[in-house]
Amino acid sequence: MWLLFSFISALLLGIYDVAKKTSLHQNAVIPVLQTSILISSLILTPFLILSRFYPGFESSIFFVPTIEFHMHLKLILKAVIVLTSWLFAYFAIKHLPITIASPIKATQPVWVVLGGVLIFSESLNLYQSIGVGITLFSFFLFSFAGKKEGYTVTDNKWMIFIVLATLTGAVSGLYDKYLLRDIPPVSVLVYYTYYQAIIMGIITLSLWYPTRKKTTPFQFRWSIAMIALFLMSADFAYFYALSYQDSMITIVSTIRRAGVIVPFMYGAFVLHDKNLKMKIVDLIGVIIGMIFLYLGTK
Repeated sequence: MWLLFSFISALLLGIYDVAKKTSLHQNAVIPVLQTSILISSLILTPFLILSRFYPGFESSIFFVPTIEFHMHLKLILKAVIVLTSWLFAYFAIKHLPITIASPIKATQPVWVVLGGVLIFSESLNLYQSIGVGITLFSFFLFSFAGKKEGYTVTDNKWMIFIVLATLTGAVSGLYDKYLLRDIPPVSVLVYYTYYQAIIMGIITLSLWYPTRKKTTPFQFRWSIAMIALFLMSADFAYFYALSYQDSMITIVSTIRRAGVIVPFMYGAFVLHDKNLKMKIVDLIGVIIGMIFLYLGTK
């Protein structure tokens, strides 16, 4: 069952990437992110209220258990890590072709695996080593595709941003492995979303609001609400998949990133991005790398 939830999360995450690209087009990045997080908080609030005031809700999969104070502190750190990744990613996605940004972000599971080796002293088997090698090779190939369109890691800050978003996202994935040992997945999702809303509120008021008349104006679009809806759904499926005792975070993270196919197709058929033949080869490399990672964790 956890594999099914992993695939559902992948599909929803792919649609979420498309909603981000649509929302960020000629729009202010920080308030787009803030608005989507606020909407996410509103979506989750009924579950928290029902969990506290309706005893019969305890048997629901949406039930939000209470957690101790020190766990809240851990979730505040989780919120900071995720927001750092998202801020880098949102700025990058706004300015880069989605057929470059999304596949690079999709290499995140590889960095999670490498982080597991460095931090948790995990070892790689043959399949995992092949998967890491193929994915890293494909990762660097995307830099050549980007160079053809004027986007290089050495000269373009948005390419640097998407790399930083990927690496900080991998840190978040490793931290999830630690958090979910002690904190129920629904509690993680609900509370860290609230903490994100508070932190982003401070960022918005201190960084964007004072200079709002001198920068790109903010326009509310319904696609921003779709960011929240599809992300909440994807995250819930992700955390619920990880809640199964026999689930493996490497496999779940790998399958989840397969959703990159959705934004890639959007960039190809709707946005008409360039150099698709080279990018398709690179994308196939990423997917093959993910498959080897999967085979190596069976």
